Amino acid sequence: MIAKRFEDLEVYQLALALQREIFQLSKIFPKEERYSLTDQIRRSSRSVGANIAEAWHKRRYPAHFASKLTDADAECGESRHWLLTSRDCDYLSQEQFDNLTEQCLVVGAKLGHMIQNAETWQPR
Repeated sequence: MIAKRFEDLEVYQLALALQREIFQLSKIFPKEERYSLTDQIRRSSRSVGANIAEAWHKRRYPAHFASKLTDADAECGESRHWLLTSRDCDYLSQEQFDNLTEQCLVVGAKLGHMIQNAETWQPR
C-alpha cells in the first residue's frame, strides 16, 4: 500500500503503539516521578510520532524530511534512555524493558531506512 497520509505509514503506527504502551506502563510509576521520569518518557515517546507527522508534510524537500525523521529517531533514542532508567529504578520488569526496547529498535531501523531514502518519499 502506498501511504497517502502519515497515519498510513507503518513506522507511524508502530510509534503510536509504542507511545500508548509506554503511557500505560508509566501509570504505575511512583507519584514522586510524576514531574520527572514519567513526564520525560511520555514526552519523548510522543515526540517520535509527532516528528514523523511533521516529516510527512515536509517530504517535498528531502533534506527537511530527513531532518524531521532524524529528530524522530533522536526522540526514540531518548525514550530508550528513559526505559533504561525506568528498569534500573525497578519500575519496569526486564521483560517489559526488553519488549519496549525492541519496539524502539524496530522504529529506529525503519526511520533509518526512510532517512537513507528520503528522495523516494517526495510527493508525485
